[in-house]
Amino acid sequence: MSPVHPAPMVYPPPRTVIGLDIGGSKTRGIRIVGGNVTDDRTAGSANTQNVSTSTAARNLAHLLSDLGADNAEAVYVGAGGVDTPEDQEALRCLISPHAPQAPVTIVHDTRLILAAAGVRTGIAVIAGTGSAAWGVNASGAEARAGGWGYLLGDEGSGYWLAREAVRHSLHRANLGLPEDELTVALLRQCDLRSAEELIRQFHGDTDRTYWADKSRTVFECASWGELASRALIQRAGQHLAEQALQVSKRLMISGPIILGGGLGMNQPALAEAFTAHLSAQGIKDVRVLATDPVFGVSYLADGAKV
Repeated sequence: MSPVHPAPMVYPPPRTVIGLDIGGSKTRGIRIVGGNVTDDRTAGSANTQNVSTSTAARNLAHLLSDLGADNAEAVYVGAGGVDTPEDQEALRCLISPHAPQAPVTIVHDTRLILAAAGVRTGIAVIAGTGSAAWGVNASGAEARAGGWGYLLGDEGSGYWLAREAVRHSLHRANLGLPEDELTVALLRQCDLRSAEELIRQFHGDTDRTYWADKSRTVFECASWGELASRALIQRAGQHLAEQALQVSKRLMISGPIILGGGLGMNQPALAEAFTAHLSAQGIKDVRVLATDPVFGVSYLADGAKV
């Protein structure tokens, strides 16, 4: 009697997921195959609060093509400026043609921060080109604060810090005071000769990203002990903490509070000010995100509530 050999096991191919983090300055994308990140790329911003729809579409098309999204089985997107179902659908229409086989799940970019920290409940605060806070409690209730965009808010963001530095410099000029270290450094960064020239520069062809980048000047001056810069960073930390507290009160949770975004993760002075303001309100479980938010896609794709 011939031996009976069991039929070989047939395993399904590993699942392919595309993750996008659409920020005010750039869009980062990853390809995940079988739970492992196999590609990681960056393109220009696809946030239509900052760039035109045509520019956003072009940046997304290039990035999704490079990531091989045409055979992806799912796409998860964290993006700023997606505050309504209509906002989400508009963004989905830019993505879906490049990932025809995949459902596209779109969440606010603050959700990626919480997911990247590997927690299901808590409060995420983003401090980058813009700012916002979002949280979820154990019962699934959600709340957010800020995220109104640079024309209405974005307090504590890179753009806000640079704008406040410009206002500081112009105010000193109005009072007839000499240029201080912050003003001199800002003028040098902008290649200008006087504080009054900042008015034309600010209202000219420069965009939100240009000014958000100038926030580095504030942190550099603060590192030298320049008082106005240090005061601005304290104000930024307070504004971000207030957003977190608004969410905390609505959800009746005290943490964890996760600080992410380019400034939040890379400028210790801002993180310290943020943490100190929350600590003064009795909130101690405050963490700085240790990995880029886009990697929160893996957590969402594994079944965390979105």
